[in-house]
Amino acid sequence: MKKYLFSTIVTIVLLSTVTISCSDEFVNPKIEYSIDSENYFNSKEEYDQALIAAYDILQSTYVNVLLGEIASDNTLAGGESPTDVVGFQQIDDMIHTPVNSNLKDIWSWMFAGVQRTNYILEFQDKTDFEGKAQLIAETRFLRAYYHFELVKWFGGIPMKGDARFKIGDETTIPRSSVEEVYASIEADLNFAVANLSPIASQKGRVTKGAAQALLGKAYLYQDKFSQAATTLQGLISTSPYSLVTDYDSIFEMAGENGAESVFEVQYTDVEGAGFGCLQCSEGNIAVGFSGIRNYSGPLFSSGFSFNIPTQESADAFEVGDKRKNVAILDINAWAEANTDFDSGNGITFGKGNEDTGFFNRKYLPRKRSAEAAGDLNLTNPNNYRAIRYADVLLMAAEAYNRGGIDDAKARGYLNEVRKRAFGDSNHNISASGAALTDFILAERRLELFGEGHRFFDLVRTGKAVGTIPGFKANKNELFPIPIEEIQFANGNWAQNPGY
Repeated sequence: MKKYLFSTIVTIVLLSTVTISCSDEFVNPKIEYSIDSENYFNSKEEYDQALIAAYDILQSTYVNVLLGEIASDNTLAGGESPTDVVGFQQIDDMIHTPVNSNLKDIWSWMFAGVQRTNYILEFQDKTDFEGKAQLIAETRFLRAYYHFELVKWFGGIPMKGDARFKIGDETTIPRSSVEEVYASIEADLNFAVANLSPIASQKGRVTKGAAQALLGKAYLYQDKFSQAATTLQGLISTSPYSLVTDYDSIFEMAGENGAESVFEVQYTDVEGAGFGCLQCSEGNIAVGFSGIRNYSGPLFSSGFSFNIPTQESADAFEVGDKRKNVAILDINAWAEANTDFDSGNGITFGKGNEDTGFFNRKYLPRKRSAEAAGDLNLTNPNNYRAIRYADVLLMAAEAYNRGGIDDAKARGYLNEVRKRAFGDSNHNISASGAALTDFILAERRLELFGEGHRFFDLVRTGKAVGTIPGFKANKNELFPIPIEEIQFANGNWAQNPGY
């Protein structure tokens, strides 16, 4: 599980027999084939199998989502005790160092995604077949997605164009600048926008809309407000997406890949895992980690009580905001409302570290068949809603407002989201300028609570200092490069400032 980037993690493109699996609707799990590097890619089927491998790494982004909340002011690490998953606890307290296995996982798994996409792109001209432009566009979207995660977390990273990293590259290839990484992301996503179908051929595949949304987000993270507004407006104007009426329904099984879903990471419980290989699970590990400790009762199943919402974040929701009870479960109120005192039957649960009485309800494990594969806490089939249409509207609002382009449009998109949240127009915002900016950013927190975006929103808007406890300026904007990588690069890569 703990692997050097340029040694073991590259073996998918260098050696041996590899088992590829991906969940839900668009692949058959467990496609087995032998890779003999340059002798591969002789048919459309082989390109398809390699693309499945590139999609498969998306399931490892569960830790990115968990830590995007825990690192922010939204949630506490929680767990069983202050030493339960030490890496989570350190990030929660902003005392993390380059010696952190959970940050190492993000680095290794996201680079594994880059490596798998680069394998395809290195041999993209080897064999022609119908639909190849679509396949290459999906590949380049995925590479952009993995690069975007890496640049958010770590800043500048090594890149090698359309070629696989090989052992020895770590001592000669420098870390590219943040600007160079974003330039690569933009190029990949512009190609994807031009070549992807607006409609997915199978659920789970990326679409033109997903590429437009991620491109707009990449522009926004660079404060390129005009480009962000143009890109996101292009999506909104021709959008097949819409806000669903019932906010609660988005996060239930029946709401997966729904009208509001721009891009989802697909999970299933057909293949289990254990703590020795969490990334081997086809399930969403973050869901079990966020579950209620020792829970017994209706609707939910138990978990490990990480990612605990704070009292302050619960209080951030306005009176009448229907999203609060969808985003945050008050376990004591839930237990009281669902206990039959006459029969003595009711909800029972335990308390973990940093207990506040709140849980991240969107991604709590739901009850399901006990016949699901593996450890039920590690194989939850809940999809991750990586990009929702509400996020697109709020990003467009921010771009129009912060770019000084059109506050009326910004208010319109903001209020579209708020009308759904309150069920009326009585809570519309009429502010302009900097005051409107504050309302938009506050709305992002509430609309996207528990979805992994909060830390990065605070950092990119310069609001992390004084908001995130323990956050230090000119240090905690980025996370440290894992110590193993620094050592393995033998002086070629400098560590991020402050670490």
